[in-house]
This record gives sequence, structure tokens and C-alpha cells, in this order.
Amino acid sequence: MEKIADPRDIIIKPIVSEKSYGLIDENNKYTFLVRKTANKTQVKIAVEQIFGVKVTSVNTINRQGKRKRTRTGFGKRPDTKRAIVSLGEGDRIDIFGQIG
Repeated sequence: MEKIADPRDIIIKPIVSEKSYGLIDENNKYTFLVRKTANKTQVKIAVEQIFGVKVTSVNTINRQGKRKRTRTGFGKRPDTKRAIVSLGEGDRIDIFGQIG
């Protein structure tokens, strides 16, 4: 496990989609795009330090980049890693506005 000085180096950005909004409303789960080398423990510590909430669990997803065709051949979008973070009862992150 590599040592990361700043927790903002782990969390890249929140994922804003219909599915992620549904997870916030129903299960108090937030979805973030994270560094590809980050593990669940690093994601948990980073979210707790940045947002000041209690994280109960972290699920990670490695997504393959789509293969795209161009005029001169084929290219590939970059691979990404997502983390679905479950928060404790009563905790909220207000980066998505007032939801739920």
C-alpha cells in the first residue's frame, strides 16, 4: 500500500448519474471516481478526512475503457476505477446538493 500524502489525490471526482442519485436516495451510498491504484482502506480514510463523515463500507469497481473507432484506426478510452461508499446513519455529503 503506497503512502498518499493528500487524501484529495485519491478521490478524483464524484460520479453524477441516474444510478448514483438513486443510490444516494435509497441507501445513503455515494459514488466517486478514484485513483486506479487506490485500495478500499485508502478510499475510506480519504472520504472520512475530506468530508468528515463515518464510512461503513466501500465497494470498488474496475471499469474497462471503451474501444472507439476513428478515421485512422482504433483508440481506447482510459480504464477507470469507481468506489461506492456507504455512510453511517445520519451522515450526508452535500457535494450533490440537497438530495433525499
